[in-house]
Amino acid sequence: MKKFFLLMLLPAAALLAAGCGSTAAPESEREYVIVVHGGAGEMGDQADDPDIAGRYYAALDTALNIGREVLDGGGDGTEAVRAVIRYFESNPLFNAGVGATISAEGYFELDAAIMEGRDLSAGAVAGVRHVKHPIDAAYAVKTASPHVMLSGTGADRFAQEQGLETVEDNSYFATPKTMKWVKEFQAKSKKNGTVGCVVLDSEGNLTAGTSTGGMFGKKWGRIGDAPVIGAGTYADNEGVAVSCTGHGEYFIRHSVAFNLNARCKFLGESIEDAAHHIIFNELNREEGNGGLIAVDRHGNIAMPFNCSGMYRGYLYKEKGSGRIVEAYGISDRMIEKQ
Repeated sequence: MKKFFLLMLLPAAALLAAGCGSTAAPESEREYVIVVHGGAGEMGDQADDPDIAGRYYAALDTALNIGREVLDGGGDGTEAVRAVIRYFESNPLFNAGVGATISAEGYFELDAAIMEGRDLSAGAVAGVRHVKHPIDAAYAVKTASPHVMLSGTGADRFAQEQGLETVEDNSYFATPKTMKWVKEFQAKSKKNGTVGCVVLDSEGNLTAGTSTGGMFGKKWGRIGDAPVIGAGTYADNEGVAVSCTGHGEYFIRHSVAFNLNARCKFLGESIEDAAHHIIFNELNREEGNGGLIAVDRHGNIAMPFNCSGMYRGYLYKEKGSGRIVEAYGISDRMIEKQ
């Protein structure tokens, strides 16, 4: 049985200032770092329900250790990000892939993006309906297309041409939980679900990936921030890797992911200070509800959110000792795995 203990009980701002659970470290201390999120919104009270919280903690733990296994097995950050997000896309607890939210027209339309910090290469898809794992389609766009983003039927057709796994019936992404929970819980809580993963690998490369089922009841081919490079996803080896979750329109307007990278890279701000400023000052609970995860080239982590909760976690491996440090949370509290 997994054992957990309470790591912190602080307001979100204090949690960030304290380094999100001793996450600030000199460059030499960490072999690699993995950070994940599973969406943000008004779900903070779920941390008080042992059954619900237990399911999410277990899922976050699984995701982090999927990434760890890739990196320990010799894989790079991009492979780890793809593996982690594929897991999230297969888990109906999250609004990505299976369990995605539904559009006003009754379809499941999925978005994803991935970016590598070593060369700023990036790929994204938006509004795909038949790709089983949108993160794989985003990676294919990055590696096999001259473009950065493909959308709609064109993105689906490209994925088929690349031999990616597709589903004939769009209702594949529906689950009994989706049809009940989306209408009752998600609309009520205004949850802005997205999943993401950022990695600093042992070679010093940063990678970011994000995947989402979008906003409940979206119309007119709406696209949020997740697949927009610089808004919801960004990675730069000279700065940070970022994945965002929240009300996409505001994250697009503020170019949140690139903004964070620029503040760290050009202004020399710490990742904690820069992320705090963007999430709490440029955005807020009413205009830009949500949060982000980020890691810089030194292995420092930021995980701020301006709403009541964000499913999130981190795992890093210390150099020399090989010690693994892992923690996750939903509300302001972080649970460290023992």
